[in-house]
Amino acid sequence: MILKYILAWFPMLVIAIINGAIRDFGYKQRLGELRAHQLSTFTGSILMGIYMWGLFRLWPLESGSQAITVGLIWLIITVSFEFSMVLFIQKKPLSHALADYNLFAGRLWTLFLLWIILALYLFFYIGR
Repeated sequence: MILKYILAWFPMLVIAIINGAIRDFGYKQRLGELRAHQLSTFTGSILMGIYMWGLFRLWPLESGSQAITVGLIWLIITVSFEFSMVLFIQKKPLSHALADYNLFAGRLWTLFLLWIILALYLFFYIGR
């Protein structure tokens, strides 16, 4: 079961790329970078929530701890992918990657990552 959920992370990447493209080519110029980031984090959370709910309905998890385990695995994959992209592909400094984690600067990425960890857990208890 866990392997299915690990493989199910890859469509999440596609959802995130589409959400980011809509932000960059749709409303970023009108809202500015920070507001566009905030809106994109919100819409991405909704889209991921819909996807995760569908996965949970398709492949029910056996326990809350299993849901948290999947969420933590997804977190590790997501953060690893993000840092790999910034540091090795885009060749930007670590400070660039860390900037999205600054809640005090209005960056909401940390809340999105928290959602990734907790969503399946929430769905497990709602669906009982």
